[in-house]
Amino acid sequence: MVLSKIDLRKKLVQITLEKKKLTNVVARVGIVLDITGSMQNLYKNGTVQEVVERILAVACKFDDNAALDVWVYDTHFSRLPSVTEKDFDQYVEKHIMNNTTIHKFGRNNEPPVMEDVIHKYTVEENSPTPVFIIFINDGGVVKPIKKVIVNAAVQPIFWQFIGIGSSDFEVLRQLDTMEGRVVDNANFFHLNDIRAISDEMLYDQLLNEFPKWIKEATEKRIIRQ
Repeated sequence: MVLSKIDLRKKLVQITLEKKKLTNVVARVGIVLDITGSMQNLYKNGTVQEVVERILAVACKFDDNAALDVWVYDTHFSRLPSVTEKDFDQYVEKHIMNNTTIHKFGRNNEPPVMEDVIHKYTVEENSPTPVFIIFINDGGVVKPIKKVIVNAAVQPIFWQFIGIGSSDFEVLRQLDTMEGRVVDNANFFHLNDIRAISDEMLYDQLLNEFPKWIKEATEKRIIRQ
């Protein structure tokens, strides 16, 4: 039997989970996509669709309902329908590019979308089940996100920021060293060209800090496993 691309990716995620001792972890998974002006080309050339598909494989392994929750943001944000194996094809085209209600290609403003992520998982769907958020950004992050991250350290949410492109990502690089948090609830890594990294390497980096947070957040009773 020839495996589909999503099935192949799920196998690679499984290998990574075994390596990092995460096979027993259940987590809700979400992705936040930068849709500022500088991202326009990455939406048009299929890169963002590819990112959604690659992250969906992670959600399929972690999430009970195998769904990936989706947000996009520039100065405004939109919470979009979750994506699953049944409907990921052309997701970006259908739900983002052809969606006239979405504010697109403006400037950066991260705190409002982050507050909506927190609201969804701690108010609307309040649960001690861990949340794994992958946050895609190509630079120009506003400094007030630091306060949001510090305040959210008591919540069952881990923020994995991925910087793409050639910005310096000064604010995001400081996330690991921020003080005043119960646990280190955020991580950042930079990929100059996300298309150039293999699935294996992407999943390895993506899940690098998550196990440490799971351990610490469990010890502090922020999450239950």
